[in-house]
Formats: sequence, C-alpha cells, structure tokens
Amino acid sequence: MRTPRSTYRLQIHSGFTLYDAAALVPYLQDLGVDWIYLSPLLTAEEGSTHGYDVTDPSSIDPARGGPDGFRALADAAHAAGMGVLVDIVPNHMGVATPRANRWWWSVLKEGRGSRYAEAFDIDWAAGGGRLRLPVLGDNADALDELRIEDGELRYYEQAFPIAEGTAGPGDTARDVHARQHYELVNWRRADSELNYRRFFGVNTLAGIRVEVPWVFEESHAEIRRWFGEGLADGLRIDHPDGLADPEGYLEQLSELTGGAYVLVEKILEPGEKLPGSWPVAGTTGYDALAEVDRLFVDQAAAGLLTEASDAEPYRHMIHDTKRAVADGLLHSEVQRLVRLLPAGSGLDTGTAADALAELLACFPVYRSYLPEGAGYLEEAALNARVRRPDLDSAFDVLVPLLRGNTPDSRDGLGELAVRFQQTSGMVMAKGVEDTAFYRYTRLTSLNEVGADPSLFALEPHDLHLGMLVRQQEAPDAMTTLSTHDTKRSEDTRARISVLSEMPQEWTEAVLRLEELLPLGDRPLADLMWQALSGTWPLDRERAHAYAEKAAREAGQSTTWTAPDEAFEKQLHSLVDGAFDHPEANAILETIAERISSAGFSNSLGAKLVQLTMPGVPDVYQGTELWDYSLVDPDNRRPVDFQTRTALSAASPDWAGTGKLPGIDRAGEAKFLVTREALRLRRDRPDLFSGYSALIASGPAAGHFFGFDRGGAMTLVTRLPLGLARDGGWRGTTVALPPGSYRDRLTGRTFSGGAAHADELFAVYPVALLSLEEER
Repeated sequence: MRTPRSTYRLQIHSGFTLYDAAALVPYLQDLGVDWIYLSPLLTAEEGSTHGYDVTDPSSIDPARGGPDGFRALADAAHAAGMGVLVDIVPNHMGVATPRANRWWWSVLKEGRGSRYAEAFDIDWAAGGGRLRLPVLGDNADALDELRIEDGELRYYEQAFPIAEGTAGPGDTARDVHARQHYELVNWRRADSELNYRRFFGVNTLAGIRVEVPWVFEESHAEIRRWFGEGLADGLRIDHPDGLADPEGYLEQLSELTGGAYVLVEKILEPGEKLPGSWPVAGTTGYDALAEVDRLFVDQAAAGLLTEASDAEPYRHMIHDTKRAVADGLLHSEVQRLVRLLPAGSGLDTGTAADALAELLACFPVYRSYLPEGAGYLEEAALNARVRRPDLDSAFDVLVPLLRGNTPDSRDGLGELAVRFQQTSGMVMAKGVEDTAFYRYTRLTSLNEVGADPSLFALEPHDLHLGMLVRQQEAPDAMTTLSTHDTKRSEDTRARISVLSEMPQEWTEAVLRLEELLPLGDRPLADLMWQALSGTWPLDRERAHAYAEKAAREAGQSTTWTAPDEAFEKQLHSLVDGAFDHPEANAILETIAERISSAGFSNSLGAKLVQLTMPGVPDVYQGTELWDYSLVDPDNRRPVDFQTRTALSAASPDWAGTGKLPGIDRAGEAKFLVTREALRLRRDRPDLFSGYSALIASGPAAGHFFGFDRGGAMTLVTRLPLGLARDGGWRGTTVALPPGSYRDRLTGRTFSGGAAHADELFAVYPVALLSLEEER
C-alpha cells in the first residue's frame, strides 16, 4: 500500500475545478506536499460547492471538470511524484432536485416496483405504501397549489414524476397526487413522520443501502474505474457511522481498491479506539486536532472561565441537547426503531419511544460496532437508569434487543440493533456539534468537531503519551488542524486559546461589552465576542452571517424553524455595535491586539506540531498562510493561490522580512513553517521513524514542548503570555540528542547537549531541527 507523507485538501467546485487543481500542482510540489486530497467529485446537485449531495454516482461532475479534468489532475500529480486522495460519500445521495437523481426519480415514479427502491432506506409500510416528501409550505391548502405541467406534477419550481396510468382527462393535480407512490407533505412533518432515512436531519440527503451488493457495485463503479486506470491512490470515506455495516463496507472497498490507502471520517471520543479489524489506515484526524489545541490552553484558567460562563456541567448539557434532538429533529428515526420492536415486547409505543430516546441521549460515543461495542450500550443503559428510573422495566426489555438478541439476525444482529447503531451517531452529531457547541462557551477554541469541550487543557506529559500511542497504533492515520467542517479555523482557535492566559482581563472586558451591547442570551454573547476577538478584523457581512447561524444552531433564543425576529434584530445590533459603538469597538480592538502576538506563537506551534507528529499531516487549502475563518460556509471561501504562488516563487531571502506585498512577517513565518516541515517529511522520511520526548530544564520548562522523530526535532513555545509575564526563558535549556543540527526555519546550527531556549527561539517561537547528513 502506498502511503502519503502529507496531504493538501482542495475544495473542488465549479469555481475551482479539477483543471485549476492540475495547474496548482507545481506550487504544491514546491510547498512540499506529497498527495493532493480532493473533496467529492461525483456529479452532485447543480450549484453544490461541497459535493456531498451526489446525484449520479456513475460520473464525475462536469461542473467540477468531468473525467477529463480528473485525468488532467491525476496525470499532473503523478508526473510530479504526488499521489491523489479522493473523498467519497457512501452513506447518502442528494435528492433536492428529483429529476437530477435518476435513482430517486425512478422510485418516485414506480414506487416499490422500481429496482432502485431497494437502494434507499424506506419504510413503505409506515407511509401507507407511499414515500413521504416534506416539501409543502405552511399553507393549509398547499396541495391546491399543485399543477400538472409537461407530464409532471409541479409545486412551484419543484417537479415530480407521474406514474403510468394515474392521470386521466379531467383529473385535478390533487387527484393525480393522491394516486402517486409518494405523498407531498408539510415540511414540518419530517421530524416526526418521515419514512426514509436521511443524513442527520437533512431532508434532501437520502440514505442509501450500500450493504446491498448491487447497490455497492453500481454506486462504486466509477470509483472502481479510478483505481483500475491508476487515477486515484487512496480514499477518504465520509460518515461511515451512517452505514448498516461499516466493517463489511470497508472490506468490500479494500477489495475494490486493491488494498489502497483508506481513511475514515470517524469521530472518536476521548479514550475511544477505532475498531482494530477495520482495513483502514485510521481516521481523518479530528482526534489529533483536539490533542494539539489543548497544549496551548492554560489549565489555570479553567475555574475562572467556568464560573464566568455560568454554564451547566457539560455532560448534563449534552444529555439534554441530545434528548431534544431525539424528541424533535430525529424523532422520525426513533419512531422507526419503535416500529421494529417485536410484537411481544410488552411496551406501548409511547414508553418505547421515551426509553429509546433516553438511551440515545445517554450514549457515550457516536456509535458502537456490535458485538465488540456492547460495553458502550451497557454504559448508556446504566446512565439512563440513573436519569430515568421510571423506565427501568423498559430498559430491561430494550437492552437485550439492542444487543442483537432477536430472531431477524443479520450476522447475529437484528435490524433493530443495526438501526440503533446508525441512529446514535446522528443524535450525537446534531445534539453536540450542532447545538451544545454553540451553548457551552467558556472557551470556544475547545468546541471543535471530535473534541470534548469539558477537557480544558493537556499537559505536555499527556500529549507525549498520546503521541507515542499514535506512533505505535496509527502511524498512517491523518492529522489535521483545519477542515471544511471545523467550527473555527486553526488560527482563529489559536487566538481564542490565548484568552485562557488572561481570564480576568477577558472576563472583565466581556462584562463591560455586555453592558454596552446587551443581548439577553449570555452564552451566545460570550460566543460572539470570542468569535470576533479570534477573527478581528473581519468584514461586517461575515460577522452577521456567522451570528445568525450560531444563534439558530444554539436554538435557545431563536431557531432555524421559528426565527425570533426581535431577538435576531438585537443580535445584529450587537454585531454592528462591535464596529460602530466607540467604547465597544475600542475594547474589542484592545483585546484583539493583546492576543495577536501570542496567537501568532500558538498558531506556529500548533502547525509545526501537527505537521511533524506521528501520522500523515493534512493542510487544508490556504492554511499555509493565516486563515481566520469561522464555520462553513465561511471556511470555504475562495483561496488566493496567486499570492501563495508568488510567495513560493520568491527568492529564499524573503523569510521573516515582511517585504512581500500583501504578506506580513507573521504570514511569511507560517508559510515557512508549513513549507519546511512538509519538505522535510517528503525528502527525509528517514528522520521520522520514531518518537521520543525532548526535555527542558529550568524555570520556564513548562512553556516548552518538543519531540524528536528520529533526527527531525520539533520545538515550540506554549503559553507565551505567561512566559512573557514571568520574564522569559531565564536560562531554561533543552536537552538535544548528540549530533549536529540545522534549524530549517533560520539556517542556524546547534549541537547536541544543553541548548538554551532563548537561543533556539531567538527568531521564531518555534524551531524545526534536522540532523545534518554526514558528508
């Protein structure tokens, strides 16, 4: 299996096609990138910028460059000695425009008689033999707004097929609709009455059943061609937790690709391990991100920031947000579980739904993989019994069934057990990432996909332990700092983490800001002031867009389904006040200036650690320079590759000078760190064969973190504000192994033995040392 030494993620869409990516290969090669990592390429909904809403799995999207564009990119990459990693989406398809998806169109037209009916996860009986489509508005007479046009049913701009023989002369559109294999219903009914599996709560993403052999083959035929023709070298698998049988799917995929390099987008809770039987290299790196971030957070601030945030304990908050999701947005999925209970279970539907929702709310990880993951189910049951002792008898019935002890076995598991596993991840994602992360706001740099915000900081000793485990157990798994899904980019989080070093000053500033610009929702106000501090200065339009999304995701003062106009007006006034209110703006400017330099240090430190630690480092597009982004779509804005290419092409003496137009000294430093680390990993893999901690001695030893990979050594500064307050390094030294070393960032040389920290960090707050080759 060919394994990348690093990857660079590119978002491919109509505005940046595969041809554009191919043209970028020389720049990426010069940067030191080993493999190019592409977002989904298969034909998706028209105008889709992300590609996760695939409508035709048999073709590469023409808008993204089509098959010729992919070949151009693959040829360019391979000619440069680079590999190609592609993101694929096995769990769901896009159905927003039925006509664009011939599989879905066939099901709508022919119902259960369509060969594609088996491909989608539909409970026909629950819909009275019809597929419910939640597309109608709130008008009580919405069905009267249907019309027949060009042999199709139309509802405004949406078109639906008409089954053969179901439309006669004189029939109204409403009459014809009543005879179809689908039923158009009010959009609000989706959460409780939907009878097809969705991706989380997205009605326009319908789950497919890749566990059915022909569905796997037809949905992966184009992917098979990529490997047969040598176009792709590896795959990233989106959301395997949504599949009925992730391990079986991955085994099929390994056979299809000939054992190629495969990563899974799998979120691991602290202490959780990826199933060892999966034929994959590891995860896409959310777990690494969480570990690296916490190195740059000051544990001493935990108490004060927790008290100031006035938030309920995190474990109780996420129970409640997950429970709200199970009772609300995803209640259709809970009801489907209820329908799978054996007739003799003795549970009425209300009690069964209540108990199942409680188990989902108490589930400690995204999903279990029975039978090995049975312990997580037992843990959920114990917590559920504590919270809801009135449901003890229901849990007695349900837990054995959810272990798979039912007659309708699938490899020993019943459908109820399989579907519960598929559902728990949905509830976790929507209840935690998309709700609690917007409510638990003591330090929002910790609120990242794959992280647990209740874990405040990580001591160097503990991070070293994690690195050693990673080296031993998952040396080829991906590491990352920013993705298309991160709530805040790496540089934004690095700035926000500085607030942990000035908790009193920050708390007093926020109290004054809330006096000046009151919102009436303290957690959301805290979140907004942290977001603004971490990205300042950002343009007003981006700030308004983020504020509205964050408030609706939090769901406490306004929601997506029922926006509170008065509250949102107040929220937008807060955003405007950050720009226009003289005192509020001055406070924000002061905070932003106060954290800027330390944020620069944190960013460089986190970047260097992530790029050189055990694993395969990924660079998200554009983050080789500063990127102060917020949640999507903000983090998917166009990247200025022209500036980056110019920087790459400039003479080597630019480093640290701040002489290049449009790029300051700090920006040059981040580019330099990224380039030198990537080049070293690519060109000197022999220097990355192991892992051992580097030890500092002296009064500021706690501000140092470093490791030796086997000749390549990473040394970084942590908690820089505290370091400056305490008077700097004050004679602190770092024990370097015997040998002669060159700092790849400055060209300076060091010898083994006790090296003074103030000399190591004389130019930058980080150093990348490489063992000099013998001549």
